[in-house]
Amino acid sequence: MGLFSRKNNDEPARDERMVELGRDYAIAHRHNDRRTMNRIMREVGNDKDVTDLSDFRTGQESYDSIPPIPRPGRNRRR
Repeated sequence: MGLFSRKNNDEPARDERMVELGRDYAIAHRHNDRRTMNRIMREVGNDKDVTDLSDFRTGQESYDSIPPIPRPGRNRRR
């Protein structure tokens, strides 16, 4: 077994465009950017090639798994 084994993963082919749109949607959702969220959903809804949204959800979950940075408390001097 080598350092970098070349195993064939039995992962289904992912639509990278849909994964990226899902990630962008999650970013817009976290920042409360309704305009971008609506634009992305219109783009996904108008696409005739989309049969399932699993790749879109995969992109969302990849960004949502990153915890948000806690905001520092105001006026907390030590």
